[in-house]
Amino acid sequence: MKLLLFLVLCVAFCEVSAQKYTISGYIRDAATGESLIGSSVYDYLSKSGTVANNHGFYSITLGMGSVKIGYSYVGYYPDSVILSLKRDTVININLKGQVLDEVVVKATRADAIHESTKMSSMTISREMIKAVPAFMGEVDVLKVLQLIPGVQSGNEGSSGLYVRGGGPDQNLMLLDGVPVYNASHLFGFFSIFNASAINHVELIKGGFPARYGGRLSSVVDISMKEGNMKKLTGDLSVGLIATKGSIEGPIVKDRTSFIFSARRTYIDLLTLPFQRPDAKAGYYFYDLNFKINHIIDAKNRIFWSNYGGNDKFYFRNEFESTHDNVTAKTKTKTSGGIQWNNIISSFRWNHVFTPKLFSNLNFTYSRYRFEISQEYNRTAPNFPDLNAGIRYFSGIRDWAARLDLDFLPNPNHYIRYGVHTIFHRFTPGVLSIKSSVTELGANFTGGRAADAVETSAYAEDDWKIGDRLKVNVGVHGAMFFAKNAKYFSWQPRTSMRYLLNETMSAKASYAEMTQFIHLLSNSAAGLPTDLWVPATARIAPQQASQVAVGLAKTYRSQYEISLEGYYKKMRNLIDYTDGGVNFFDVTKDWQDNVVSGGHGKSYGMEVLVQKKEGRVKGWLGYTLSKTTRQFEQLNYGNEYPYKYDRRHDVSFTSTYEISRNIEAGITFVYGTGNAMTLPNSSYETSSYIPERNAQRPSTFAALSSYSHSSSVEYSARNSYRMEAYHRMDLSISFSKDKKHGRRKWTLAGYNVYNRKNPFFVASERDALNRIKFIQYSLFPFLPSFSYSFQFK
Repeated sequence: MKLLLFLVLCVAFCEVSAQKYTISGYIRDAATGESLIGSSVYDYLSKSGTVANNHGFYSITLGMGSVKIGYSYVGYYPDSVILSLKRDTVININLKGQVLDEVVVKATRADAIHESTKMSSMTISREMIKAVPAFMGEVDVLKVLQLIPGVQSGNEGSSGLYVRGGGPDQNLMLLDGVPVYNASHLFGFFSIFNASAINHVELIKGGFPARYGGRLSSVVDISMKEGNMKKLTGDLSVGLIATKGSIEGPIVKDRTSFIFSARRTYIDLLTLPFQRPDAKAGYYFYDLNFKINHIIDAKNRIFWSNYGGNDKFYFRNEFESTHDNVTAKTKTKTSGGIQWNNIISSFRWNHVFTPKLFSNLNFTYSRYRFEISQEYNRTAPNFPDLNAGIRYFSGIRDWAARLDLDFLPNPNHYIRYGVHTIFHRFTPGVLSIKSSVTELGANFTGGRAADAVETSAYAEDDWKIGDRLKVNVGVHGAMFFAKNAKYFSWQPRTSMRYLLNETMSAKASYAEMTQFIHLLSNSAAGLPTDLWVPATARIAPQQASQVAVGLAKTYRSQYEISLEGYYKKMRNLIDYTDGGVNFFDVTKDWQDNVVSGGHGKSYGMEVLVQKKEGRVKGWLGYTLSKTTRQFEQLNYGNEYPYKYDRRHDVSFTSTYEISRNIEAGITFVYGTGNAMTLPNSSYETSSYIPERNAQRPSTFAALSSYSHSSSVEYSARNSYRMEAYHRMDLSISFSKDKKHGRRKWTLAGYNVYNRKNPFFVASERDALNRIKFIQYSLFPFLPSFSYSFQFK
């Protein structure tokens, strides 16, 4: 592998050819100045191409002479430049967005699915995210990602992602390059990502480029909008449970811009009139996004982006009582709740060293924390006041620095390399108890605060070999240092495509991944009681290897079709022991509550048909897969289905632009039911309890000396299935241009044919003491509406 990388770099740096020059610059939205990430650059004469990076920067080196460069991006009118190339040239391109017209780009795009070496990845536009029918009228990025083949949701309404047999903790979620450790609002029903502030979303399920590391199953790379450089704009949206809005514009036109967005639910405010004055309870969440983008000069640009969000459930009770012969009243107050929050901050500096070398330096901070608390206060006559409380909290905090370099020596090579260091601090769980009467004040912990350092370096090259073969080869090296633990991981990555003809290619990929942090999960509902913990001397890091092969075809420049098969093995998985899920039990170290050394296996086939342009857009996906787990300490050491093993999974989503002012959307999903463990039988047992100093007992007394109990025998783990899950969602929106902007009404229906999908199954006993199973469902047909106004 070292020799291969050495050869790659030699080829890249030692160009023996005719004199060449470089065209470079940024590709942006003409109306807003927003970077168009992943836009395509293509030379019609040499048939060479490249794509813009995550900052909109592109670079293409061509021979001296006449060139015709085409620029394109999905949803925008293409543009082209013809010139005689005699020197290095900077060309910044502003593309205009399409309104309704359908423009077919007949030339080959560098980002077309059959051209790219990327496998198992998908990019979703923000327009598509907003158009898909939304749960409770609240647009959600992760709900849209759940519609992609190979990606599943956990339970009904959950925003968790289960990608190719992995768990939610195995997804690297990045917001402007910063890891997000808990992406859920409302106990998992919504995510923290506000669609109003999003510019670009990419999901990678396999064939991971070397620049990504630290997780096993997927990368969700989300970029925030940069702010309108041209004029002040904004939007406001009001729905059933939340209101959100954003405002963006130039601080200095074409030089400095900002964007601010906010969202808050008002479930607590809506229920307030129905509550008693002495008993209050409520729930709300909010999130804020803020970003500043400043162009220093043609070669330097800086960004400062921030996110803050909080969920809070609270209650408060007040009670007064009067005792006999006492005129003063006893007053009792009880309050408490649960809350969890994220804080994310990033400072980035883009620098163009040469037309061929681009750098991004990123300093980041991320903190996730949750807290459960309860307080009791009593004031009574002739007694001292009583004040008592209990508080439990846990969290993780990161400081990090990252340097990424993009080097494009010629159209045959796109080289990326860089380094990344993260300083972690884990707080696995602290319980604090206080009491004024006993003068008790104590802190208990389920594991001391632990520090760890994770450092990685990578190098990769997107290398075009001849006219048909293109490979992406790289390596990701990582080191992890914690107390009494050191780990090193060498992770080779490669993916390739071979053109079978002008519109079709065969692809293959292989990737090894290592994850140094674990999530101890009590539930699949995305509850904040899940704990992040590091690899230790006792608990090894998780590892995975994945291979995938497939075919990709572009049809009529509008349709993209892919067929993929994959096989993934996971090692050193961990899970709670039976009975080890009491997170309030802080008398033990968390390592005593888990089993480790588990193995996982997932394999399957995925089909995706996608249409990105025109009045009708959307995709149809199908997944056939199998996922298993195996622990020596669980299920007698036998392999068993993963809880979210889903044999068949179908998703269809589409939007239809009926006219400029009317748009309809539809979503349909079908999936095999989740695996579950159920009791097979129950039986009565009895044992004799001898009486002390008893004479010969009567028959009744003898019978009463026996202890009777009921025992339940369970099936093998996850050997039963819930019923299949399926539902259909519909939406229609009506827009109209007004003097100062554009308004939009959206009506939507979730689960329109009122399917009673299983949420969980419980066992109960009937009148004859027989066990019966009852299915509980969560959401029936739910209509919703929202109103939005976009200021221009």
